[in-house]
Amino acid sequence: MAIIEAADLRKVFRRIVRQPGIAGAIGALFSREYEDKVAVDDVSFSLAEGELVGYLGPNGAGKSTTIKMLTGILVPTSGLLRVAGIVPSAHRQANAQNIGVVFGQRSQLYWDLPLRESFELLRSIYDVPRDRYLQNMRHFAEILDLERFLDTPVRQLSLGERMRGDFAAAMLHDPKIVYLDEPTIGLDVVAKEAIRVFIGQINRERGTTVILTTHDLADVERLTPRIILIDEGRVIYDGALERLRTEYGTHRILVVTTVDLPPEDFAVPGAVVEGRENNVVRLGFDRRSLTAEALIRRVLERYAISDVSIIEPDIDTIVRRIYLEGYQKDAVGAPS
Repeated sequence: MAIIEAADLRKVFRRIVRQPGIAGAIGALFSREYEDKVAVDDVSFSLAEGELVGYLGPNGAGKSTTIKMLTGILVPTSGLLRVAGIVPSAHRQANAQNIGVVFGQRSQLYWDLPLRESFELLRSIYDVPRDRYLQNMRHFAEILDLERFLDTPVRQLSLGERMRGDFAAAMLHDPKIVYLDEPTIGLDVVAKEAIRVFIGQINRERGTTVILTTHDLADVERLTPRIILIDEGRVIYDGALERLRTEYGTHRILVVTTVDLPPEDFAVPGAVVEGRENNVVRLGFDRRSLTAEALIRRVLERYAISDVSIIEPDIDTIVRRIYLEGYQKDAVGAPS
């Protein structure tokens, strides 16, 4: 059963076009010209309960606008949107009980209060039973290592500490759905790892549905089996991450270390020399036309080598290529 349903979702922002100078300002009082900006354009998708989905796109693609419509902050211009059976913008209070939200650039914590008191206030707002609140606090404090700064005012917390607090705050009332908008932006590797573990655990153990928007594609590789790619307000891909790798991750690199300095005319049929430094040569090849095993045999027939390794295309390279070229099924060729 779908817990989130979006069909032909569209959001258009209208602004007044003003001509420069005093004459333009006076003219706008009597005759206004408007310009429409389409932020989300006929977006459709559905999520089953317990799914963890990456919602990806370049800056200005419409990701945050979609999240704001899902939370009820923005009203769609047209289209159907239901979250746990509720139209978010029409029933904001009921919708708020079902969702948790973490915005990487904003905090729901109270700036001048110790973190513990922020949690207490949120417990009262969401009317969380005391027993359940204490149980959640013990669990979150352990996973996110909160205990050592629970009594520190929020304004004195580091970015990583505040983000951990925001994650705990978003989950205190046991929401069915959590929206994470750039949750690891600016964090160090330790804080990122703690938050990734936390996201994975709440999804697995509690069956919480999670939508993750991020530019850190390491988050995606670690957490989300399904991704939705959006560009210029439209969904250009919705499916498994592995399928995207299969279609766009055809270009591999074989790194060869030769026993002696390789000759200037180093060449192997089926591969292209993409770089060389001292005894190390990088050979690019297409896995659909040549296997790594076959390429290694060809290298060994011609040169004495001491080591080989294979570099698979990373998700950054694949997604960047799709943004530049657009998504096409059965894509061919190496990344641009």
